[in-house]
Amino acid sequence: MMIVPAGVKVHLALGYTDMRKGIDGLATLVQETLKKDPFSGHLFAFRGKKASMLKILFWDGNGLCLFTKRIDQGGLVWPRMTGFEGSITLSPAQLAMLIEGIDWRAPERVWKPALGLKKRKKPALNIAKLLLRIGMFE
Repeated sequence: MMIVPAGVKVHLALGYTDMRKGIDGLATLVQETLKKDPFSGHLFAFRGKKASMLKILFWDGNGLCLFTKRIDQGGLVWPRMTGFEGSITLSPAQLAMLIEGIDWRAPERVWKPALGLKKRKKPALNIAKLLLRIGMFE
């Protein structure tokens, strides 16, 4: 899991990227294709053609870092926008879901909160009837 500091944006590059690219190749891609500054401290996410590999490039204040993850089963959910080059911005929560292979566009909540308080059912027998049944009162 990656912790994204406050104020840091996550840019998701549209389309797919040649995953043979390393730090320098991806930094050039950020500058030339995305028209962003790779040294800004923001995160830049790229995916491979088969949607099984993810690379995230970021500047940590000391140097460029490259996070890489390969998903063994399933694939990464990536937006499809034909004829458009660039990036979209994700929230840190969406990035966490993307890294785990979860569909970040419409995550499904497993637990659903109750909408209101349920009315309590009245007891089947009141105390007087119960005491009559046991034989305490006649």
